[in-house]
Amino acid sequence: MTCHPRKRIFCLAAVALCSLTGADRVLAQSQSTTELQARPLNPEPQRAVPQDSEPVPVAEFQRDDTYLLGPGDSLQLTIFDAPELSGSVDILSDGTASLPLVGSVRLTGLSLNQTTTWLTKLYKQQLLRPQLMLKLVRPRPIRVAIVGEIERPGLYSLTTSEASTVEGSPNTITGLPTVVDAIQKAGGITLTANLRDVILQRRLPGDPPRHKQARIDLLVLLQQGDQLQNPFLFDGDTIRIGKADQPVAESMELAAANLSPQRISVNVVGEVENPGPVPLLASTPLVQAVMAAGGPRSWRANTGSVELVRINRNGSATRERFTLNLSQGASNLRNPPLRDGDTVIVNRSGLAVASDAITAVGEPLTSVANVFALIKLIGNN
Repeated sequence: MTCHPRKRIFCLAAVALCSLTGADRVLAQSQSTTELQARPLNPEPQRAVPQDSEPVPVAEFQRDDTYLLGPGDSLQLTIFDAPELSGSVDILSDGTASLPLVGSVRLTGLSLNQTTTWLTKLYKQQLLRPQLMLKLVRPRPIRVAIVGEIERPGLYSLTTSEASTVEGSPNTITGLPTVVDAIQKAGGITLTANLRDVILQRRLPGDPPRHKQARIDLLVLLQQGDQLQNPFLFDGDTIRIGKADQPVAESMELAAANLSPQRISVNVVGEVENPGPVPLLASTPLVQAVMAAGGPRSWRANTGSVELVRINRNGSATRERFTLNLSQGASNLRNPPLRDGDTVIVNRSGLAVASDAITAVGEPLTSVANVFALIKLIGNN
């Protein structure tokens, strides 16, 4: 029995392919594996969310949270029936990991489920029925950005054991870091922080990067103990603390919380008994600061002309004038809470100005009279 020429060629090619060794098959399939790695990865389609989406409530924000792999993570890969391919997998700084048979694979921005699905697809090019398990054995440090009304805004690395840097409120932060832990690590909030306007931004799985946002009300956390307003942080989160137009009405209450510095230093100068730097509790009102400096000097102080000089973050300075009223409670308009670094000037009264002028003019004349008296005394002798 003869075979058609075209069928003969096909049969010879099939026999040649079957005679290849395992290593040769891997080489023969390398092109298809490369093409699979280059395809856009979307093993678990996510609901499309615009990158600049509107903030949502915290409960809804946390509903679909998932840990995303990134540089520094250490994984344990277990391939059943192929122990020689199992072992530890470290994600490098470029977001890739080196795996047996499949080579370098990019894993940054994927959840564990997505990564397991992705690797299963890759290993199907090399193995008949791959069954694998992926486990996170050592997570990377959590790096978050804190901006806005914070004492020391910037980028912070958080671990499960940190020390609070809030002035006057030393404590140790343990466990998975939360929003409050990050604020304490950054030195606490400023006096003008709007705790009702705290935005938490977090990346979503997949590529290109997309983000979601939540609005957090830390005032509810402080006043009612709502732990939902203190979510755990993920690597890459951004916390933005808004600014209040005026110091909030609860500023005295917030000063006692561990979210803000407990101690400040204010310069009280002019007509007070003990001028100079004065250590005070945070958000101490102007009147109390003057009294902490010994109070105004009886007839020399002009209690109707007390000035507050404040240096702003942008380098500008503001200067406001107040009337010293010992019966006035804390008020933004009449007895404002002070910030660290403020300067309080208690000006001279009109009587003190006149007295100082007479003294300035009279002292040279007195010196001249004393010289003439000395010359006369020498002449008589």
